[in-house]
Amino acid sequence: MDHSHHSSTQHASPHKEKHEMKGMEGHDHSMHHMHMIEDFKKRFWISLVITLPIVVLAPMIQSLVGYEFRFDGDRYLQFALSSIVFFYGGWPFLIGMVDELKKRKPGMMTLIALAISVAYFYSSAVVFGLSGKMFFWELVSLIDIMLLGHWIEMKSVMGASNALQELAKMMPSEARRIKDNGESEDVPIAELKSGDTILVRPGEKIPADGQVLEGSSHVNESMLTGESKPVAKQKDDEVIGGSVNDNGALKIMVKHTGEDSYLSKVIGLVTEAQKTKSNTQNLADKAAGWLFYIALAAGIITLVVWLSLEKDFNYALERMVTVMIISCPHALGLAVPLVVAISTSVSAKHGLLIRNRTAFENSRKLTTIIFDKTGTLTKGEFGVTRFKSVNAETDDQELLAIAAALENNSEHPIAAGIVRKSKELDLKLDKAENFQNITGMGIEANLNEKEISILSPGGLKQKGIEQPEGAFKTEDETVVFVLSDEKLIGFIALADEIREESKEAIDTLKKQGIKVLMATGDNEIVAKAVSETLGLDGYYAEVMPEDKQKIIKNLQGKGEFVAMTGDGVNDAPALAQADVGIAVGSGTDVAAETADIILVNSNPKDIANLILFGTATYRKMMQNIWWAAGYNIVAVPLAAGVLAGVGIILSPAIGAALMSLSTVIVALNAQLLKRQIKS
Repeated sequence: MDHSHHSSTQHASPHKEKHEMKGMEGHDHSMHHMHMIEDFKKRFWISLVITLPIVVLAPMIQSLVGYEFRFDGDRYLQFALSSIVFFYGGWPFLIGMVDELKKRKPGMMTLIALAISVAYFYSSAVVFGLSGKMFFWELVSLIDIMLLGHWIEMKSVMGASNALQELAKMMPSEARRIKDNGESEDVPIAELKSGDTILVRPGEKIPADGQVLEGSSHVNESMLTGESKPVAKQKDDEVIGGSVNDNGALKIMVKHTGEDSYLSKVIGLVTEAQKTKSNTQNLADKAAGWLFYIALAAGIITLVVWLSLEKDFNYALERMVTVMIISCPHALGLAVPLVVAISTSVSAKHGLLIRNRTAFENSRKLTTIIFDKTGTLTKGEFGVTRFKSVNAETDDQELLAIAAALENNSEHPIAAGIVRKSKELDLKLDKAENFQNITGMGIEANLNEKEISILSPGGLKQKGIEQPEGAFKTEDETVVFVLSDEKLIGFIALADEIREESKEAIDTLKKQGIKVLMATGDNEIVAKAVSETLGLDGYYAEVMPEDKQKIIKNLQGKGEFVAMTGDGVNDAPALAQADVGIAVGSGTDVAAETADIILVNSNPKDIANLILFGTATYRKMMQNIWWAAGYNIVAVPLAAGVLAGVGIILSPAIGAALMSLSTVIVALNAQLLKRQIKS
């Protein structure tokens, strides 16, 4: 994660560290993290309480505010109190410095430790006889702000895990398992095995991932997938453990439990995302490393220059100490981690699970995005687009009710589309009898003493009946014809419906200057129709999964930076090949191993949001790094005394105030990120 992580791992036992290195399960990790948060919190509050008398006694504060409060031995009291803050509050940073120097990679911890050590040892020397100023109040305020920063940062990082830990708590403790003899028994969730049958009554939580065997209901998955509408579930549909069953009893076959469950995978993914360091985060560490060398060099040059100008040693030393304290920008410690924490947490709440932070930030470089069609740009299910009666005695709705009454008996996707439309229109369906399939042609049954058949265009042709005018409007539609006693009474057109959100998402992406393409296994006619409806920049039709990878390679060969969206199972090679692989689709397929980013819902609008949010996140990080390090560009030369000739010299007090201000600005700037993602 960030430096606070390794600075505080010292509190864990070696066994625990080893356990964590193995990439431990979310719960242990969060317990360890909680322990670290508590530790930083305690160190912060204790240090803050001890800081108050030090600030009150500081001569610099007294002269700034305009009061005097002195007594014999007050400097010894300041020394004693500051020693406690230095060794207790500053301990994580001192330990962190040792850790970084062992790796020969000075970074944030080394920079903080250098500043607080220089301030402490110099001020202590002043207490015991060296002439100069004491920097005790700068020392303790620097430690306080750094402890606070690390505490806030770890807490907000924990926020995303916490949201997910809360989800884990949502799991019921018991399940109602159905025994072989048909009786049910209550068992603890831990005893459920794949293949068990469980009963979930209305209003109860679903105890494990599984597949509906019997019953139909609506299930509220909003806490898991961000999808606000309850989702209809019937036989063969997948359900997710932790979601709430709404209005019907469901018999479910358990598929995934424990570690394999959707929830565990989600918790694992977010934990993994928080552990991976992004390039920008490495940049902040590199910046801290450079600032460490700059602080050392600037301090030594300041000392040498003032001595060569024949200033006394004590003055030169005080300038050097001021420069080295000011060289440690509190803000840099927060610049990236705060943004990472907020973006991971906000993303998780919006159903975007980031596995690879670098890919997420790189989404700003995208030039081309390839969409899978079915289930991403379209709903992946047949929907009725038009239905028309060609018989004066039957109105349009009656035609649909007749067809739905027959299709109620069929398993075909077209049947499901017709039945769904009849339910949407609240049509009353009569019961069909003697239902049978006519191979390759359609279906027939008796309904209200009439012989009804629903035929394909081929079936209609075989009967020698001409297609009515206007039956086929667009090439991507499938049309079926309804006959009553061998006479044509009307037709119903269906298509894999384009999602309402697709057009808006594609317009957003195109506004960003990103080329939008589609790759689909569907035929040329359907691909062309979808592409024209949505205004895509191009499409690839009749594509096999392995072809998608080649398409991406070719685009990359032309210098394009490519994102691929797919359902993460058959699209794995393409997702791995893409610069940014985005797996879409809820349910258990969410843990597509090859994707960089996982979208819990298959909503194309989320993909547009994701790219905009990745860009905003990167921008915030860079703003913060520049703000934090840029402060030094101005402050260090002023503290060194570059403008001393014209009477401008940065006092440690003003330096400390500016430093605190830059920290507040960085923290507020990071918080603004929460507004960047649309619901």
